[in-house]
Amino acid sequence: MVYVSRKEHFNAAHKLYNPNWSEEKNQEVFGPCANANWHGHNFELITTVKGLPDPDTGFVVDLKALSVLIKNEVIEKLDHKNLNIDVDFMQGKMASCEILVMEIWKILAPKVNEITKEGGLHSLKLYETPRNFVEYFGE
Repeated sequence: MVYVSRKEHFNAAHKLYNPNWSEEKNQEVFGPCANANWHGHNFELITTVKGLPDPDTGFVVDLKALSVLIKNEVIEKLDHKNLNIDVDFMQGKMASCEILVMEIWKILAPKVNEITKEGGLHSLKLYETPRNFVEYFGE
């Protein structure tokens, strides 16, 4: 099995806030991430496709096609947006990295299958900061 990855970048703002909690509890749990005026991150999204190389091309997936797919289906919807307000697939959901990466998976998994004969989406890794990231395998 070969694992091929593509890294893309986007900037977005969000706030972590549970409307069922008091302001004090939100501040206690989320700290500055519950800022009423939002806060932003420079996100990095690493998409990994696994599979066997195509005998005709030697590719598991055409990285140009993967890049175009990620940009069109995900990055354009997230870049310079407020995750809580502007992103249709995040409406009504907590704008945590954990939820965001799961929602991105729902978008990419079926579309990756359309651009690779022998592969499929293996994992997504979403960096919120250089030291904080989540990884998702579609489970």
